[in-house]
Amino acid sequence: MVLEASGALAGAGGLGYAKVRAPRVYWSLVGMPATWGRFTWTYRSTMDVCGLTVQPSGLRAFMVRNVARREVQQVPPRIRRVRATLTGLRVTLRLPAGLEPADLAAASERLRHAWGVHSVHVIETRPGFVELRMTGYDVLRRVRMPRKAQPADMVIPVALRDDGTAFVRDYRTVPHGLTLGANLSGKSMFQRNLIKGLASLPVALVGVDCKRGVEQSGYAPRLSALATNPDQAVSLLNVLVAEMEERFDLLAAHGAVDVWELPEKVRPVPIVVLVDEVAELFLTASKKDEERRDRLVTSLIRLAQMSRAIGIYLEICGQRFGSELGKGATMLRAQLSGRVVHRVNDKQTAEMGLADVAPEAVPAACLIPADRPGVAVAADSSGGWSRIRTPCISAAEVVEVCQQYAHLVPDFPALEPFRPHVPTEARTGD
Repeated sequence: MVLEASGALAGAGGLGYAKVRAPRVYWSLVGMPATWGRFTWTYRSTMDVCGLTVQPSGLRAFMVRNVARREVQQVPPRIRRVRATLTGLRVTLRLPAGLEPADLAAASERLRHAWGVHSVHVIETRPGFVELRMTGYDVLRRVRMPRKAQPADMVIPVALRDDGTAFVRDYRTVPHGLTLGANLSGKSMFQRNLIKGLASLPVALVGVDCKRGVEQSGYAPRLSALATNPDQAVSLLNVLVAEMEERFDLLAAHGAVDVWELPEKVRPVPIVVLVDEVAELFLTASKKDEERRDRLVTSLIRLAQMSRAIGIYLEICGQRFGSELGKGATMLRAQLSGRVVHRVNDKQTAEMGLADVAPEAVPAACLIPADRPGVAVAADSSGGWSRIRTPCISAAEVVEVCQQYAHLVPDFPALEPFRPHVPTEARTGD
């Protein structure tokens, strides 16, 4: 009896340890079977009390009354598929006439409590069908990216959503992005994950780091160009604008409207411009600085407005991005459709990044705690938004990846004057 009791205590202690230290293991052994059973046995009653049932069709009601001789009851959405994952359950539902995805989304908090899960997200997969993504635990507490999330075809997985799926930066769908956040909020970590993913792709990386290059100098083996002060940034952006005009001539010569329609032999390499702190490009201290700022802002706006078609993409970071930066700031921000807002110091900063694309996400950005760096709210011009968190990686790891893929730096004569100095052994990846 003592041995049996000791074994039971050891098993309970192991499960308790796994629940805290290895939530995926605990979910697979205990949480998933329990949740699946609870969902199966209480589905109809839960949908009924949450107001997610409707009157059946006339034919079905007739068959129930006259053939089955039963009382006609309201029907919930029909379950098409239930699938277990390492983070939760995925349930595909067929919506009956009279229900829409917004009805289920409004009741997601009640469904979460009824089935005892950490969160419930409602995703419309196609007309008439939705997917309930239930997570069994807080997946953002310890971020583990899905194994299948690998960079390819200008799609870079950079963070984990709170529904357990990967948040990707898809430049062909959302060409320009803006990342905001206070100090130590995780902006640099977001940029590290982005550069790590881009380094393995055949793209040209252009850095603009006016803090003397302290953030981006380590990535020099993989950079095609780097500007470390506003004067260099002016010259570099002028070169990029000239490159944009040449690429438009190339599109016109081939009758194409997009760089991806060109034959692979003549298609120019994509360019991703990484601006570390955008305020350094706007702030001025003299009349001479104002003229330089106007040239900088004009070049950035031209790139943001027209460069998508020719494969030049902007990735801009900053602590704030409002009209107080000066003329052109609001116009530039309007072109940056991909928004990621980390922890902010005031509500106005969150509104700068989210109010014009997803107003409902502003309160969520204001509630990000300081003890969770890397947590952010991601939104785009479609109006959808989600909470994400980037995995923690060191700068040394990103530098090593940049050295490994240094051979992928494309031949770009126009950018050669801005190419950062790299030792020979680092440039060759040895």
